[in-house]
Amino acid sequence: MAVGLGPLPTLHPVPGFELGIASAGIKRVGRKDVVVMRCAEGSRVAGVFTLNAFCAAPVILAKQRAQGEVRYLLTNTGNANAGTGEPGLRAAERTCAKLAELTGVAASAVLPYSTGVIGEPLPVEKIEAALPAALADLAEDHWAQAAEGIMTTDTLPKGASRQFQHDGVTVTVTGISKGAGMIRPNMATMLGYIATDAKVARDVLQDLVRDAANKSFNRITIDGDTSTNDCCMLIATGKANLPEITAASGELFAKLKQAVFEVFMEVAQSIVRDGEGATKFVTVQVNGGGTHQECLDVGYAVAHSPLIKTALFASDPNWGRILAAVGRAGVPQLDVGKIDVYLGEVCIASQGGRASTYTEEQGAAVMAQAEITIRIELGRGACSETIWTTDLSHEYVKINAEYRT
Repeated sequence: MAVGLGPLPTLHPVPGFELGIASAGIKRVGRKDVVVMRCAEGSRVAGVFTLNAFCAAPVILAKQRAQGEVRYLLTNTGNANAGTGEPGLRAAERTCAKLAELTGVAASAVLPYSTGVIGEPLPVEKIEAALPAALADLAEDHWAQAAEGIMTTDTLPKGASRQFQHDGVTVTVTGISKGAGMIRPNMATMLGYIATDAKVARDVLQDLVRDAANKSFNRITIDGDTSTNDCCMLIATGKANLPEITAASGELFAKLKQAVFEVFMEVAQSIVRDGEGATKFVTVQVNGGGTHQECLDVGYAVAHSPLIKTALFASDPNWGRILAAVGRAGVPQLDVGKIDVYLGEVCIASQGGRASTYTEEQGAAVMAQAEITIRIELGRGACSETIWTTDLSHEYVKINAEYRT
């Protein structure tokens, strides 16, 4: 039911970054559910991670180890290894140690990632048994296969790629992500991996991944649930024959930033388009805020409202639900007489009530579309924010009611 999401685009290989996929049979025999990614020696790695207090064991380890030398990223699906306490941490360490043993690197150079059901013991032996096949499968052009290998309830793989020229050298940025439910990232996405062959200083890379995530993955929501396992990693292999980027300035940095932001945005929006049971892709645009935070508060109040989301599913222009959400967003001293609300280009509310030009037929025509914009003009200042979300369908309830069966 993915909205406007088709086959993967061309995912350009990133020199110095390889991906290998194998089947451990964690939830289903034969399913590709283990992905190994190898970073060239000397690569720089930066990441952002979930702020959920019940963060998964692999998140704890990956956060600790991302500051050092990183050579491998190990991902399994079908089991989140979250809510598993000390045994879960030992299990994550065991899988990393096994991959380190097979590749001759330090265990601290392996970062683990898991996604799937929370609260179940990680099947370490199954993952360990799949590692040789994943290593044998390593190749720079296996992005598409890896995008499928990290899927859980996703209906389609998600990826994006950009290339640009600088001083006659081609620089590549390619990324993949997964996620369809339990989506309201508080840092990044469910799982996201973006790599470039540019050479970037670690502190610049860390700022770049944080800024890119804030404008993309931190602006999407499907159901308002922040996962225990959210991670988004940005890897710079340094294989492009160009000087190292040591500051967030200059032409080369500007080109890289644009490419990274575009890849982040595309894969983040792909998660919304593939939201569990989604039939609508909804942009909530809030303008005229006194602060960015109050714009976000209003945007999320609208995007998280079950009443609005079910009206979107029914293509019902019940615009009173939008006004109610704006009014309860917690913006101090909100003057409703200054607020205008639009469905697409149709003004539905103005000066505290129904717009004089609005007709139910106009609203119904907009709501019948697969892609809808709800625009809210607060009339308080110059700040703006945009959030992307979905409707709430029967299928969402069914998928999550049957998730563990």
